[in-house]
Amino acid sequence: MAHKKGQGSVKNGRDSNAKRRGVKKYAGEVVTTGSILIVQCGTKWHPGANVKRASNDHLFALCDGTVYFSSEGRKINVKPAEPVVA
Repeated sequence: MAHKKGQGSVKNGRDSNAKRRGVKKYAGEVVTTGSILIVQCGTKWHPGANVKRASNDHLFALCDGTVYFSSEGRKINVKPAEPVVA
């Protein structure tokens, strides 16, 4: 008679690592060019002004500026920073 359970008796003894998806920069935050704004699977959020979608559906900033969300639809935008005039 066996004193230990067989290896095949447990069917749900595993778990996957967290993927850390979601919004990384919120409205009003200052970002630099290339900053990742949202990490997502699929297009839950869509790119707006000065934002581009990467091949893996992440959204990133195309210029330095401030993040804001559009009221119509799920769009994220970047308002360009004012250039400093000396």
